Amino acid sequence: MAQEQIQEQRLTQQQRQTQSITQQQLLQAQLTELPITQLLERINTEMNDNPALELSADDYPEYAEPSDVSESSDTPETSDDYEQEERQSALDAALESIGRDDEELPVYYRGEENGESREEIVYGQTESFIDQLNEQMNMTELSEKERYIMEYLIGSLEDDGLLRKSPDSICDELAIYHHLDTSAQEIELVLHKLQQFDPAGIGARSLQECLLLQVQRREPSRLKDLMEHALQNYFELFTKKHWDKLQQALKLNDLQAEALIAELRKLNPKPGASISETIGRSLQQITPDFIVDTHDDGTVTFSLNSSEIPELRVSQSFTDTLKEYQTDKENMSRQMKEALLYTKKKVDAAQGFIEAIRVRRHTLTTTMRAIIQWQHRFFEDGDEASLRPMILKDIAAKTGLDLSTISRVSNSKYALTRWGTFPLRYFFSDSYVTADGEELSTREIKAALRELIEMEDKRKPLSDDALKKQLNEKGYPIARRTVTKYREQMGIPVARLRK
Repeated sequence: MAQEQIQEQRLTQQQRQTQSITQQQLLQAQLTELPITQLLERINTEMNDNPALELSADDYPEYAEPSDVSESSDTPETSDDYEQEERQSALDAALESIGRDDEELPVYYRGEENGESREEIVYGQTESFIDQLNEQMNMTELSEKERYIMEYLIGSLEDDGLLRKSPDSICDELAIYHHLDTSAQEIELVLHKLQQFDPAGIGARSLQECLLLQVQRREPSRLKDLMEHALQNYFELFTKKHWDKLQQALKLNDLQAEALIAELRKLNPKPGASISETIGRSLQQITPDFIVDTHDDGTVTFSLNSSEIPELRVSQSFTDTLKEYQTDKENMSRQMKEALLYTKKKVDAAQGFIEAIRVRRHTLTTTMRAIIQWQHRFFEDGDEASLRPMILKDIAAKTGLDLSTISRVSNSKYALTRWGTFPLRYFFSDSYVTADGEELSTREIKAALRELIEMEDKRKPLSDDALKKQLNEKGYPIARRTVTKYREQMGIPVARLRK
């Protein structure tokens, strides 16, 4: 008996929740991330590409930031004397209860600098660590997704140029904070491209990998092979400076060993420092995005450094042409319809770009105000120890903005303050919770640790256990393993290598 084959079709419904991003949202995110110098370049490019976008001869109120955006919405706009008296009263009230959260202290937004009184803040075009890597990234062939990953990897590098986050943790961060689905393999591929950037060693995940990346760029030679062999197979002997044992292991004569050791010592354990030195020597040569002023009475005001950003508008001729075409849609020829589509596309793009600039301005203002409120004491005294624990999530919660938005604002932007010019990332740090529940800033602990190491007797450097005891005496009750962790994060070698 033949068996019939029955084909059954089933119709099932499955509910899936997806999150998509519009082109306008993507544009707003891109402009928000750009520092002022790159924003100017982007504006010029957009004006060259879109004839419907042009410079505005007049200021348009709909694109202007509110003149008063202080936390006190009921602040009356009367005389300067009354405003000063009100600020002083608010400050006095805050000082009377100094233990309260600093976010209660008011921060006043002054609007945007007109360029007349702040021309001296732009001293040059020295690029930062991030800027130089981004410039190399722009010269690298990458897909849109790879470029996004690359930007995140660059932003995750430590000051010494090393990447201490694992591919899995980066995948999680991109998924949670940036809604980007990727894999550890994709991260590895993009990281490999980053490791081809200059200086050699950038993007390494360990000191060993950092040094090997530098050696691999050398011309083929017997010495290069010996250096790779030593670093790959006898790295511990190298780190402990056991040169005799290294010579024996590699079976070298004295002359060969001397040449090998001399070349190994030329390797740079902190490739990022060669770029970061530019920042350290000439912070005043960058163009800050924010101008923060701390007055003698403790009042903090800030403004956006937008003196060079032009006011934009949609070309009147394009607007008139669009209206003319739209009034006679019935009798339009094919050529006229194509002209209408072209005109509408350019006008929509111009309006979208102007709106994205406005959103960027509002986002930067909101974020910077929250940062100043959170770190108000630092802006009063300039003491690094006054910086409170603060992470991206804190500012996102305070402003109501998305976590990825706060990350974009904080990347590659600087604030000119009374105490110097700082990257916004400087104000962020994790916290360390003691057994008693006290929350301490990791930055404060690291500063104390660095001070102890700088003051130690170089003939008898302090061990991590000795550093732990001295930190405990200073009021930082942390464990020895935490001392080791923070010391390594700061790129400070162990005691025996600090002699």
